[in-house]
Amino acid sequence: MEKMTPTKANLMKSKSLLAFSKQGYQLLDKKRTVLIREMMSMMEEVETLQKDIDEVFTEVYEALMHANITMGTNAVMETALSIPKDEDISILNKSVMNVELPTIKQTKRGSAPSYGFYRTNSAVDITVMKMKDVQQLLYRLAEVENAVFRLAEEIRKTSKRANALDKIQIPKYSELTKWIEDSLEEKEREDFFRLKRVKGKKF
Repeated sequence: MEKMTPTKANLMKSKSLLAFSKQGYQLLDKKRTVLIREMMSMMEEVETLQKDIDEVFTEVYEALMHANITMGTNAVMETALSIPKDEDISILNKSVMNVELPTIKQTKRGSAPSYGFYRTNSAVDITVMKMKDVQQLLYRLAEVENAVFRLAEEIRKTSKRANALDKIQIPKYSELTKWIEDSLEEKEREDFFRLKRVKGKKF
């Protein structure tokens, strides 16, 4: 038993600590539930994104093969090198239950192609458009997978704190509160019988 004198002041302190621990556990349990729900929905999105990426990559491969056959590999390579790298992105953060989740913000460019039409055909156009689709899907997949990792780590920490309150702190203060209450009741009974004995001697 924790070294604490069984007084009314300490009883109030013990009850306050018990109530605080219970409230803390409830808040952590709610936070854990919200985080788990958020993570599960994102895990479903990861599966969907991976399927979509596989499908679009298949379409890209078919269009690229057609472009290589109809234009020649060198011409396709030269066209690819003329397309500028997409570097107009920035990383922002959004908060979910105090967990910072990075999001990718992309500056939109014009839709006009950066290559000429003289030595290209529709297969190249399809390849470029599909690759842009893949790019957007990969950006989103990176966001979601990163978010799942961060949420899982926060769930682990939250569960550890919640379990410490539920299995250690709450039982500890419950036992301490009961011990002080029992000690005070026993003291009151002793005082009552002592007072009765004193009164009996007087009369």
